[in-house]
Amino acid sequence: MKTAGDIGLIFGEVLRRHRSEKNISQEGLAHRADVDRTFVSRLERGIRQPTITTLIGLGQALGTPAADLVRETEEEYLRQR
Repeated sequence: MKTAGDIGLIFGEVLRRHRSEKNISQEGLAHRADVDRTFVSRLERGIRQPTITTLIGLGQALGTPAADLVRETEEEYLRQR
């Protein structure tokens, strides 16, 4: 059975993919989203999970609706089950 930790890892992969596709560094994303670079790293590694406020900020910083980040995470989570 999948756990919340698995969802965190999947979200991190989705976040990293979106960031990489836009050629934005972790530092650049952190600056745009007003979070610490180490926090972005922890998100991408599945160590931390964002609050709704941070999620919306990350989406805005990436030019991607936060809902899309969540939808892609959920789709991958369900696909892996």
